Amino acid sequence: MMFNFAPVAQAEPLKTYMAKTFGWMFLGLATTFAVMVAAYLSGAVALLLNYPAMMILLAAELITVIGLSARIGKLSIGAARGMFFLYAVLNGLVFSTYFLYFNATSLVFAFGVTGLYFGVMALVGYFTKVDLSRLQPILIGGLILLIVFNLLGMFFGFGGMERLLCFVGVAIFLGFTAYDVQKIKAMHAAYSHDTAMLARASILSALQLYLDFINLFLYILRLFGNRE
Repeated sequence: MMFNFAPVAQAEPLKTYMAKTFGWMFLGLATTFAVMVAAYLSGAVALLLNYPAMMILLAAELITVIGLSARIGKLSIGAARGMFFLYAVLNGLVFSTYFLYFNATSLVFAFGVTGLYFGVMALVGYFTKVDLSRLQPILIGGLILLIVFNLLGMFFGFGGMERLLCFVGVAIFLGFTAYDVQKIKAMHAAYSHDTAMLARASILSALQLYLDFINLFLYILRLFGNRE
């Protein structure tokens, strides 16, 4: 009697998986930067300064992030990647307006500092033996408080609290960076038997790292940027 056993797909090594995930994140950042510069140099940024256009963009960003996060298990790998890059493009359009408020030196400086801090915390998340999942309630709670205070600041102003708020924001997203990197290792272990789901999880992880980097950049820019 002959038995035919289908080969079991083997997950790629953790280092390869991590490299691919960070690769998607960097491609997302590069897309955002390219769209940001193109929109500014082409003059298209002027179209984004009116209130309805900006609200539409921000709503589209929110819908894209929620859709990708909520449906990651049902989306095809191609659709997940497409939604990730759609978000990167939308973010680039929104960020193009920053050229009107901050000089180029400030933007480059903030990007460099963000890259340094992000890289250090990513290494911490990868190599630490401490279970960072215990930080999740603190990080989520801090994020909610940041959102609330930022919304209040839009209507009532920040006063002397803005710098303190920015320092808190930097601390929270540094924590999220280490936590999300460690979570990639957990996802690799959890989905090692399902290569398709592992590929989708890689895109979701890339989005989370992308958001960590972007938010860290924004708070550093608010702290040290020179406004036009």
